[in-house]
Amino acid sequence: MFEIHTTAKYKKQRKKLSQDDRDLLDSVIYTLASGESLEPKHRDHKLTGELKGFRECHIKPDLLLIYAKNQNALILTCVEVGSHSDLFKG
Repeated sequence: MFEIHTTAKYKKQRKKLSQDDRDLLDSVIYTLASGESLEPKHRDHKLTGELKGFRECHIKPDLLLIYAKNQNALILTCVEVGSHSDLFKG
């Protein structure tokens, strides 16, 4: 089981979500922390560019989680959560 860490930004973003969305998010995070693979509907994938080393998965079609997993230390860090446009402002 991975230890779950969160950033201050993630905590602030999470508070803005509805209770239903927080429940879905918590379920996905628990799956990740358990070391299990996510279902294909979550479209889990590595990020590139400035976010190389991080991963992204879909909680809902336009609700995404950016996270990192440290396999050696068994730490799952939740970095950001929000819509695609909120997370990837260009």
